Amino acid sequence: MLFYFIRRLGLSVIVVVLAVTILNVMLHLVPGDPAVMILGPRATPELIAKTREAMGLDRSFPMQMAIFFGNVLRGDLGRDVFTDRSVTTIVMEQLPYTLMLITASIAWAAALGIPLGCYSALHRNTWLDKITGVLSVSTISIPSFVMALYALLAFAVGLKWFPAVGAGEGFADSFHHLVLPAFAVGISWVGYLARIVRASMLEVLGETHVRMARAFGLRERKIVVAYALRIAVLPAVTLIGAGVAYLLSAAVFAEVIFARPGIGALIVKAVDSRNYPIVLGCVLVTTGIIVVATLISDLVNAWLDPRVRENL
Repeated sequence: MLFYFIRRLGLSVIVVVLAVTILNVMLHLVPGDPAVMILGPRATPELIAKTREAMGLDRSFPMQMAIFFGNVLRGDLGRDVFTDRSVTTIVMEQLPYTLMLITASIAWAAALGIPLGCYSALHRNTWLDKITGVLSVSTISIPSFVMALYALLAFAVGLKWFPAVGAGEGFADSFHHLVLPAFAVGISWVGYLARIVRASMLEVLGETHVRMARAFGLRERKIVVAYALRIAVLPAVTLIGAGVAYLLSAAVFAEVIFARPGIGALIVKAVDSRNYPIVLGCVLVTTGIIVVATLISDLVNAWLDPRVRENL
């Protein structure tokens, strides 16, 4: 396990470096000079040159990336070009809101989708299984931003059950503001998890160890929970770990539509203003979140399935 963890950690570092470098290349390909966008079209060439020098844009691209990663090793993500505040401080102020949103989204989706998939597998080809299948496909096909808009119009504007914008203050108020964004982001994952657990559960129920457990007269509930579901849930755990990237992208729409603070809304504003330090800092943090989530899902799989540990 230790060797596996070290190997995955090394690969994670490579992924983060490549992701940030590729994004920086894409930012440089976008038309327009960031210094001009910051200063305005009436800025003098001398002032533009000084601003470019302060932002490090006068150096070559490899030098810019070397300086950036060197600063990252010291815990410095740079300075915001508009407010001169630390990028680390700005990102860490917004990060808890995004983490709260994606955690709540996947938590309620898993709490509903996994039991639903398990129940469908145990009652295969019944009318309830067919209804579950239709609902699963329907939720998968609805984009998160469309669901966010309809949820906002129906439950916030129409019924006025939930607040329309903001993140709230205090635990109860924050939870009340979180319900609609978490619903919009997580709704499609109910269908994903239900379908993948159903398919995996049907496969596991036909394996030898499950048939042997039934032959020895074990209770059906124990067979399902301890012998079948523990293995059938592994693809769902992998899907959740790999799907954090999708959740983060869906959180961007939710944060913009519901006017919530968070990394997604911060990235949108930074890209629009060509605020390179903020964009790179946000991408570095979000890539790190994705890598850590994938690593955790792999470790959970290894803990649930001894066969995975043997192959490490």
